[in-house]
Amino acid sequence: MITSRRARNTTFAALAAMASLSLVACGSDPAGTAAPGSSSGSGSSASNASGLTCPPGSLNAEGSSAQGNAITEAIADYGSACNNASTIEYNPTGSGAGIKSFYNGLVDFAGSDSALKTAAVDGVVEADKAKERCGGNEAWNIPMVVGPIAFAYNVDGVDKLTMNAEVLANIFNGTIKTWNDPAIAALNDGVTLPGDPITVFFRSDESGTTENATKFLAAAGNKAWTKEPAKAWTGTGEGKNKSSGVAEAVSSTKNSISYMEWSYASDNNLKIAQLDSGSGATELTGDSVGKAVSEATVAGTGNDLALKLNYQPKSAGAYPALLVTYEIVCSKGLDPQKTALVKDFLTFFSSTEEQGSLADKGYAPLPSDLQTKVKAAVSAIS
Repeated sequence: MITSRRARNTTFAALAAMASLSLVACGSDPAGTAAPGSSSGSGSSASNASGLTCPPGSLNAEGSSAQGNAITEAIADYGSACNNASTIEYNPTGSGAGIKSFYNGLVDFAGSDSALKTAAVDGVVEADKAKERCGGNEAWNIPMVVGPIAFAYNVDGVDKLTMNAEVLANIFNGTIKTWNDPAIAALNDGVTLPGDPITVFFRSDESGTTENATKFLAAAGNKAWTKEPAKAWTGTGEGKNKSSGVAEAVSSTKNSISYMEWSYASDNNLKIAQLDSGSGATELTGDSVGKAVSEATVAGTGNDLALKLNYQPKSAGAYPALLVTYEIVCSKGLDPQKTALVKDFLTFFSSTEEQGSLADKGYAPLPSDLQTKVKAAVSAIS
């Protein structure tokens, strides 16, 4: 269990080296309530030694709460680097809400833990709607934040717990109902498990974290998860709003479990289950995350960098439950002043220095090959 920034930095020390691993490219190379973090200032233009142009202006964005801590820090750091020449606000409403606000023209870019859908869902093709919003130009999925999914639990006396995707799927679909179920016990030899009922919490808002968690359960759960992975939860349990809501619920409820981005589990001092993909229990650490991220593939084409994550990684010691948050942007068609600010901010956010600093918040830096593609995509926004 990770209980401090120092501990998180230690676990990510190995990941800094892992960031040099390459991704296999399957495609071509290249406003709401007050935001939790914002950069605001005089509106005068500035420049600095990092190559930023620091244009004046303002941006509104919303979406993924999983990247909330990361983008809050990036906004603050960008403001410091640019002498607060601009105002950037991000509202963590959830991936589904962010995408809808983007294609309805309510925000300048969106954060989403899943790429824009290219097939109809509830009668809407997200990629097509986003293209309309961008004046007939493509909207790009630009990966920016890597966040492991933690399966966090609160069981007295159980400080080390091993799960696999099949058992988790059966917990989250309601088949496994008590902590001492034989399937859980079989993975935890020597651990005294209580006979209490399991309380399951899930995200009540449409969430990319939910979609990625259910993709993991569906891909690796030996067919125990039969529902189609989606932003809206289809399993059992009690819903809580946003990542902060499920984290707080687990923290205050004995014998409970939920899924959430690692930083929220860490910040709430929650116990995190190890995952066994067949080669032994794997702890969520920087090294284990890096091994899994290196097996992602680029499924998009050109500067659309939608990724295909491998939820059954081949590398021993790879932590398989991951999500990547994309910044959804117009390739063209946004107001020129806002385009300049989007490019400058995302240039800063994708920099090696800023990506490295995210380890302090419980995130993983982009692998270097992917980072190169991200920088090229950001530069091509016009």
